[in-house]
Amino acid sequence: MNFEAELGALSRALDAALERMRRLAEENASLRRGRDQMAGERAALMARNEQARTRVEAMIERLKSLEAAG
Repeated sequence: MNFEAELGALSRALDAALERMRRLAEENASLRRGRDQMAGERAALMARNEQARTRVEAMIERLKSLEAAG
Protein backbone atom coordinates (compact mmCIF):
# COMPACT_ATOMS: atom_id res chain seq x y z
CA MET A 1 0.00 0.00 0.00
CA ASN A 2 1.33 3.41 -0.82
CA PHE A 3 1.43 6.36 1.53
CA GLU A 4 -1.61 8.13 0.00
CA ALA A 5 -3.72 4.99 0.21
CA GLU A 6 -2.73 4.46 3.84
CA LEU A 7 -3.48 8.10 4.60
CA GLY A 8 -6.87 7.77 2.94
CA ALA A 9 -7.64 4.63 4.92
CA LEU A 10 -6.61 6.34 8.16
CA SER A 11 -8.73 9.36 7.28
CA ARG A 12 -11.79 7.18 6.65
CA ALA A 13 -11.19 5.25 9.86
CA LEU A 14 -10.89 8.51 11.80
CA ASP A 15 -14.08 9.87 10.21
CA ALA A 16 -15.91 6.66 11.13
CA ALA A 17 -14.60 6.80 14.70
CA LEU A 18 -15.63 10.45 15.03
CA GLU A 19 -19.10 9.69 13.68
CA ARG A 20 -19.45 6.78 16.11
CA MET A 21 -18.33 9.01 18.97
CA ARG A 22 -20.90 11.67 17.94
CA ARG A 23 -23.71 9.09 17.83
CA LEU A 24 -22.69 7.65 21.20
CA ALA A 25 -22.63 11.13 22.72
CA GLU A 26 -26.16 11.77 21.39
CA GLU A 27 -27.36 8.42 22.70
CA ASN A 28 -25.74 9.08 26.07
CA ALA A 29 -27.43 12.49 26.31
CA SER A 30 -30.78 10.92 25.40
CA LEU A 31 -30.35 8.19 28.01
CA ARG A 32 -29.48 10.79 30.65
CA ARG A 33 -32.61 12.81 29.79
CA GLY A 34 -34.69 9.64 30.05
CA ARG A 35 -33.11 8.75 33.38
CA ASP A 36 -33.80 12.23 34.74
CA GLN A 37 -37.41 12.08 33.54
CA MET A 38 -37.90 8.68 35.13
CA ALA A 39 -36.40 9.90 38.40
CA GLY A 40 -38.90 12.77 38.40
CA GLU A 41 -41.78 10.41 37.69
CA ARG A 42 -40.60 8.08 40.45
CA ALA A 43 -40.48 10.95 42.95
CA ALA A 44 -44.00 12.01 41.97
CA LEU A 45 -45.30 8.44 42.31
CA MET A 46 -43.65 8.07 45.70
CA ALA A 47 -45.31 11.29 46.87
CA ARG A 48 -48.71 10.08 45.62
CA ASN A 49 -48.16 6.74 47.33
CA GLU A 50 -47.33 8.50 50.60
CA GLN A 51 -50.48 10.63 50.32
CA ALA A 52 -52.60 7.54 49.70
CA ARG A 53 -51.01 5.73 52.64
CA THR A 54 -51.71 8.69 54.91
CA ARG A 55 -55.35 8.81 53.78
CA VAL A 56 -55.82 5.07 54.29
CA GLU A 57 -54.31 5.28 57.77
CA ALA A 58 -56.65 8.18 58.61
CA MET A 59 -59.64 6.17 57.40
CA ILE A 60 -58.58 3.20 59.50
CA GLU A 61 -58.30 5.43 62.56
CA ARG A 62 -61.77 6.90 61.90
CA LEU A 63 -63.22 3.40 61.53
CA LYS A 64 -61.59 2.34 64.78
CA SER A 65 -63.07 5.43 66.50
CA LEU A 66 -66.53 4.67 65.14
CA GLU A 67 -66.22 1.06 66.22
CA ALA A 68 -65.13 2.06 69.73
CA ALA A 69 -67.93 4.62 70.02
CA GLY A 70 -70.57 2.22 68.74
